[in-house]
Amino acid sequence: MVRQRAKYYVPGTSWIPNYEPSFLLGDVLAGLTVGCILIPQSISYATSLAHLSPLAGLYSAAFPALVYTLLGSSKQLNVAPEAAISLLIGQAINAILIDFPTAGPVQRDAVAVAVSTIITFQVGIMSFILGFFRLGFIDVVLSRALLRGFITAVGVVIMVEQMMPMLGLVELEHVLHPESTWDKFLFVIEHIPNIHQPTAVVAFSALGVLVSVRTFKHGISHLSRYLFWVRYVPEVLLVVIAFTFLSDEFGWSEDGIAVLGNVHVEHGHGLFGFPLRRANTRFLKATTSTSVLIAVVGFLDSIVAAKQTAARLGYSVSPNRELVALGASNIVAAFIPGTLPAYGSITRTRLNADIGAKSQMTSIVCSSVILVATYFLLPLLYFLPKCVLASIICLVVYSILAEAPHDVVFYWKMGAWIDFGLMLLTFFATIIWNVEVGVLVSVTLSLLLVVHKSGKTRMTILGRVPNTDRWDPVNEDPDAAEDLPGVLIVRIKESLDFANTGRLKDRLRRLELYGPGKSHPSESPTREQTRVLVFHLNDVEKVDASAVQIFCELLQEYQSRDVELYMTNVRPQVRAAFELGGVIKLLGEDRLFVNVAAAVAHIEMIEM
Repeated sequence: MVRQRAKYYVPGTSWIPNYEPSFLLGDVLAGLTVGCILIPQSISYATSLAHLSPLAGLYSAAFPALVYTLLGSSKQLNVAPEAAISLLIGQAINAILIDFPTAGPVQRDAVAVAVSTIITFQVGIMSFILGFFRLGFIDVVLSRALLRGFITAVGVVIMVEQMMPMLGLVELEHVLHPESTWDKFLFVIEHIPNIHQPTAVVAFSALGVLVSVRTFKHGISHLSRYLFWVRYVPEVLLVVIAFTFLSDEFGWSEDGIAVLGNVHVEHGHGLFGFPLRRANTRFLKATTSTSVLIAVVGFLDSIVAAKQTAARLGYSVSPNRELVALGASNIVAAFIPGTLPAYGSITRTRLNADIGAKSQMTSIVCSSVILVATYFLLPLLYFLPKCVLASIICLVVYSILAEAPHDVVFYWKMGAWIDFGLMLLTFFATIIWNVEVGVLVSVTLSLLLVVHKSGKTRMTILGRVPNTDRWDPVNEDPDAAEDLPGVLIVRIKESLDFANTGRLKDRLRRLELYGPGKSHPSESPTREQTRVLVFHLNDVEKVDASAVQIFCELLQEYQSRDVELYMTNVRPQVRAAFELGGVIKLLGEDRLFVNVAAAVAHIEMIEM
């Protein structure tokens, strides 16, 4: 039993001892390919979005994934920094640096490292606690439309942010400090005459090459089955190598093009550090809201990636186990100062599966590749233009924005105007204000929609099918008819709890007056006064204390109006709750029947 539970809670204890040698080729190929993509990508996220050292991105792409291999339930999920999360980190760092106007470069870097570390630690703790208390169902809170609106807006925000390094306007931005995305967009338009032309040429040339190669890959790989390997060519890595070589060969740094420069891998105080030091915890309160947003957004991206791949390959993942694994990964990462929060990626996870990854061995290979590059290859990137890193991020934005038209057309085609409106509202809230407001709007609207829908008790009116003892919903079966004047038979179609019984009285009253069809409260009643009310409770599997209380009040109200009350098909568990809450005593044992036919027969006998 202990060994079985250990395999469930620590999946690494199951797959590592039983690893199949036949998996090795696919796992190694996937790990090498994704690693080659992650090296430049994680450097881009760290430097261009989070305003941290390249090491922060590389370490965040290596160490959390190693922890996830032991605890994660997905076999292909790749855990590393993400664009939206890196953007949130960068915005949090910039907001806090406003309080340090006279700080020098060393102090500003120290503040940035402290902010990133404490956010990563908080994100890990929050994710771990959510998983420990089995709250993995939060992945159903955000609707697809809201998530699409938010992700698309984040793509636009990132694109506007990257226009600064791509156009050589970074120094001018530091002088004028445009705040919102709209301000930065206007800043770019206003200062087009001030762009640094060599930087812009290099940046957009790199972006053009990246987009062209990616488009070519998608096109040619479908022409012949022998060209499938083209899909796995790491165009990002090739562009980084090519433009670094050209920058060194032609002296681009002398023309004013900013380059990556020296990246010091040495750690004066060691690689690891305790994340709850005073230097970090002083930013705890200021970063808690950002940490909550990152934990929610990161988990949603991760669980979508994990579930899509698991469904495709025929196995299942546990949202709760994923939360624990992702939380533990980020907690461990926080012991390396300056690391970014790491979560799953849909595109990298899909690439893992396409190449043939069969287990988390692919993450071990990927992390090994990144660590080798970190300690031995970084000096070779000295002349890498920073504007090329911004172009790499814009390629990610291109992928994000390319998915939006499909959803827009789908909602339009389906006439899903509420979904379409919610997507637009989330999009513009994120663009006009900031990412935090966009997430807040998304989550708030989702919760309101869930409460609105769950707050409506599902019920219908039953009518008798002629010449039978069968009773069907009158709005579903055209033959079913209410043949007893003044008798209302209501079928409650779900269990009752505090959420859906709050409006039970109002919904019953509406059925009494207007029936199951749509109506407006200003209209005159279309039904005669109810004399007898029968509750069909076969679909009610359980009731909570609040529902029992409301049912008592409901019965008392009907009894005060001299309405005869009956119940049928009451399950034992529901009956036990009703007895404890006084419902049976209030109603009377003689008002309980095994089915609707028996109750109606009793009513007809009394009226005769």
